Amino acid sequence: MQAPALSAPINNAGLIAFIRCCIVIGSLLLIWLTFEPFANLQNTSLTEIATGQLATTYITFGSLALLAVALCASDSLPALRSLGTPVNIAFVAWMLINIVASHLPGLSLQRFTLTASVTALAFMIPLLPSSRAQLNLCLAISAGLLLAICYLGLLLIPDYAIHSIRDAVEANLDGDWRGAFSHKNIAAPVMAILIYLGLYLIRTELTVAGILITAAAVIFMLNSGGKSSTGFCVAILLLVQIVSRVRGFAMKCAICFAPLLLMNVLAVGSAISPALAGIVATLPIDTTFTGRTGIWEFALTGFFGRPIFGYGYGAFWNNPANQTTIGSAFEWATDASHSHNGYLELALSIGFPGLMLALAALLYMPLRDYQRIQDGDQNQPLAHFLLTVWLFGIYLSTMETFLLDKQNPIWFLFVIAVAGLHYLSRFRLKPDARDDRIAAQTSA
Repeated sequence: MQAPALSAPINNAGLIAFIRCCIVIGSLLLIWLTFEPFANLQNTSLTEIATGQLATTYITFGSLALLAVALCASDSLPALRSLGTPVNIAFVAWMLINIVASHLPGLSLQRFTLTASVTALAFMIPLLPSSRAQLNLCLAISAGLLLAICYLGLLLIPDYAIHSIRDAVEANLDGDWRGAFSHKNIAAPVMAILIYLGLYLIRTELTVAGILITAAAVIFMLNSGGKSSTGFCVAILLLVQIVSRVRGFAMKCAICFAPLLLMNVLAVGSAISPALAGIVATLPIDTTFTGRTGIWEFALTGFFGRPIFGYGYGAFWNNPANQTTIGSAFEWATDASHSHNGYLELALSIGFPGLMLALAALLYMPLRDYQRIQDGDQNQPLAHFLLTVWLFGIYLSTMETFLLDKQNPIWFLFVIAVAGLHYLSRFRLKPDARDDRIAAQTSA
């Protein structure tokens, strides 16, 4: 039985290892920078910025995913086979049903194709490097290049790296750093994850790189004006310390999911419940959640109109038919492009059964995987880093929409964390610390 390529030995070490590392670094940079880095937000043709070069995007990510899967299949079949869990199979099956039942089946299929390619590529990222040290190096190089490009943008082309009052939309973000990203709400979460990466690298052989990445990412995140990301970044670091010290799985679930449920109930629930709105009004926070309550009310009204199948993957927003179907009371909210809540967005697009399957695949199973890692005394620093990214993602989803969002950078990094926890929970590391190779023996 062969070992997963996360640490498996490779024949032809030179060229093959180089290609695999190039795919990891290239994929991360492509996800982060896109084909249009430093987009000109003063351009009124914002649809062109959002859409980009559609054919090029599909072909590139599809090709990268196929190449990555082919390389991993050559020496990591046990790892690939392990992805066929009942939960994953059921979720994919429901997505196919949802596409057929979609209000816009063609659009749903088109967008799901890109999402599937990007997600498959993300699942291969932990398997491509031939060792843990090589994985760390690939992540460090990718993060270093991104940060260098973003800071160079601030120095050389500030009008394209910093939100400006001259932007066609959201001129109120004037002065917020966005770097090569199209919006500070993408830049800030990515920087938060780079902070976690830097802290992890400090505990490895790349200590200096970790310190530099952490410092650069902290400065950038604080200047991006991303309040949700900044708040969650610190809170998650504290939460991870608690979770990693708790041994029982039931207690882990309570610690991770109870606050998450409460946040969703208070936030989204306040949009339709006067009682909950009254509770939220007593809290020292922005009771409109930066204008999100109107969007949540509109999205909830839409969900209750089609709770089982939803409106179809990627087929609700920017669909003029919904303005007539749901009513004119939310006319301004129909201009939004997403729900500003990942869980509500899933319910709206793929229905309540799809939401439950997504929660099982993306919330319950990763925590279960971490429990298995902890029970088996596996690579704790790496598992700790992956757990931190995963927790940050599930909490950020209460305020942002990135789950199943095509080539969204936060979704890509979130899937890498989910995949890493999955693999580490099923394959043991060899005791030989010189190469940290994963053995073919699966964990009990």
